[in-house]
Amino acid sequence: MTANAVLSPIPTPPHREPPPGVTAMVRMIRESFAVVEPHAEEVAKFFYGMLFSLSPATREMFPANMEVQRSRLLRALVHVVQMVDRPDDLIPFLRQLGRDHRKFGVINVHYEAVGTALLSAVKKFSGAAWTPKVEMAWAEAYTLMARAMQEAADADNGPAYWHATVLDHQRVSWDLAVVRLQPDHPVNYKAGQYVSVETPQRKRLWRYFSPANAPREDGVIEFHIRSVDGGWVSRSVVGHTQAGDTWRIGPPMGRLSVDRTAGTDILMVAGGTGVAPMHAIIDEMAQYGENPRVHLFYGGRTREDLYDLDNLQRIATTNPWLTVVPVLESDPGVRGVEQGSLADVVTRYGAWEDRDVLVCGSPAMIRSTVSRMLVAGTPLDRIKYDPFTLD
Repeated sequence: MTANAVLSPIPTPPHREPPPGVTAMVRMIRESFAVVEPHAEEVAKFFYGMLFSLSPATREMFPANMEVQRSRLLRALVHVVQMVDRPDDLIPFLRQLGRDHRKFGVINVHYEAVGTALLSAVKKFSGAAWTPKVEMAWAEAYTLMARAMQEAADADNGPAYWHATVLDHQRVSWDLAVVRLQPDHPVNYKAGQYVSVETPQRKRLWRYFSPANAPREDGVIEFHIRSVDGGWVSRSVVGHTQAGDTWRIGPPMGRLSVDRTAGTDILMVAGGTGVAPMHAIIDEMAQYGENPRVHLFYGGRTREDLYDLDNLQRIATTNPWLTVVPVLESDPGVRGVEQGSLADVVTRYGAWEDRDVLVCGSPAMIRSTVSRMLVAGTPLDRIKYDPFTLD
């Protein structure tokens, strides 16, 4: 997978005036990044080369093959630049990253090296757009970001990661597996969040996966993992994971959640294995007698892609607050489903302006669906999605 393929799964939000005092900084960061973005892959290569030169010890934190790591850096940069004037969204994201980076053994001196390497990379590819004022804007922004990450890491008294033993590996199809694990201690995730995992077959290749079940008393976690093109970890998990393997699981991240007490109904839009966090949330809600209404659009190319449909429909039969709508793009012979892309079908039903919206799937699916919903009139602040959805 190339960096460009996953550079930004999130649509650029409509223009809004940032708070007073940060307008100039936001403008300079975005304008200079717009110059750099076409050279994204070169920027990432230069950044990591500079980082490993400044702090050789950091090289041991990363895998030998850096291709996916570079694309992940770019995705995080795009996400930060998009949210730089939205601190209520950005700061929680950075705090989660700070806690997550504890698993690498990151210490404060590493943040200094990262900041120097980042500014050097942006400067190199900004050309004439790089001025002393632009440099100051980037330096101030990075200082704020690093501080949020460091403070969160320092305040976290929990483990940097958990060990978990594979209990069961079920091959659902040629490219999909359900894996159940027993952590050595309960992982304190919330339904809808995702975690990073490292498998014994792919050391130091951490990947993000979403638990498909709500937290249980016995601590067991279930993952739905599809093999993707170029996915070193996902293909290994589907093809080679065995019962008894020991994984490492990083701290929970993400903001997909439902507030049952808010009195607001929910729209869920899930593509492929993006249904896993939705299933976890529904699994948790099903423990209660009363819930807000949930309308789930579950999409794929063919009927085989909707591997979890029967389970969800069984839940819906005993929970009248849940409606499940299957959507297929390339299987016109199947009855009882909506035909078309998720973006087409969801907006065909309306703007959903009175609902809280959760979206999960591939970067392309998130981009197209959220973009179409914004055009249809769905308020941006009603829509939740996570930046790391596919590796």
